[in-house]
Amino acid sequence: MSASLAVTASLPSPTVSGIQIGPLTIHFYALCIIAGIAVAMWIGTRRWQARGGLPGEALDISLWAVPFGIIGGRIYHVITDPELYFVPGKNPWNAFAIWDGGLGIWGAVALGALGAWIGCRRAGASFIAFADAISPGVLIAQGIGRWGNWFNNELYGDPTGLPWALEIHQMDPQAARAVTDAAGNPVVLGYFQPTFLYESVWCLVTAAVIMWLDRRFRLGAGSVFALYIAAYTAGRFAFELMRSDYANLILGLRVNTWVSGLLFLAGAIAFLLTVRRPRSTARPASPAPPAEEQAGETR
Repeated sequence: MSASLAVTASLPSPTVSGIQIGPLTIHFYALCIIAGIAVAMWIGTRRWQARGGLPGEALDISLWAVPFGIIGGRIYHVITDPELYFVPGKNPWNAFAIWDGGLGIWGAVALGALGAWIGCRRAGASFIAFADAISPGVLIAQGIGRWGNWFNNELYGDPTGLPWALEIHQMDPQAARAVTDAAGNPVVLGYFQPTFLYESVWCLVTAAVIMWLDRRFRLGAGSVFALYIAAYTAGRFAFELMRSDYANLILGLRVNTWVSGLLFLAGAIAFLLTVRRPRSTARPASPAPPAEEQAGETR
């Protein structure tokens, strides 16, 4: 199928990916990431307090988790796509240009979890309970963050003639706008499957289902986080198979396809092993004193 496939209807993509304020360019990708983090922290705070956490404690822990997560996400992206930055003709300093796009969720979760563990240790709180509390909010943050890819005209699938085909422009990341032709019209590269939209909807719906299941069945300690991993990677596996943008391959499959499949298996097994545990709490309940001590106190 050709990228020039004729379509009768399509979803538009922005021709501007940022706004200029004096010498500063504010990229919409960054704003989507910030909005997602804010929503995740709001939801996570409410769920943390429902598990016995102290007011403001989730924010304190998140101040460790968020920067670790952003750094981890960028490191994963750069390591898995080094040719975008470290080959002749590429600017290696662009490896730091997060606003142009490129955060690997696996690195973000791994280093974000490390930051959360440090924050929980400092607060004397349960890391497992925090992971269970924050997971649905993280999924929602991922769903919101995917709209940053829409502004950047990236993360799309194969060419398609479907009515919801996504119109993709040739973008100039430095100017934060689409390249124009001689007549001043934005250059259209073609019409493609909107995989960014599919993933965004999957994240939002899955987050809602996980929160409902947790309220309805009071899932065991660690199982909410495990379910987040399994559910997200199940969708991500399918979306990676649909994507047609550049990616490194292993045995003919994208690197993230392999990672998604392996993490799905790990998450599914972890969920089955933890779902029947007692519900996680911000701090373990103090053990009851032995019966002899209780009897002695009442004499």
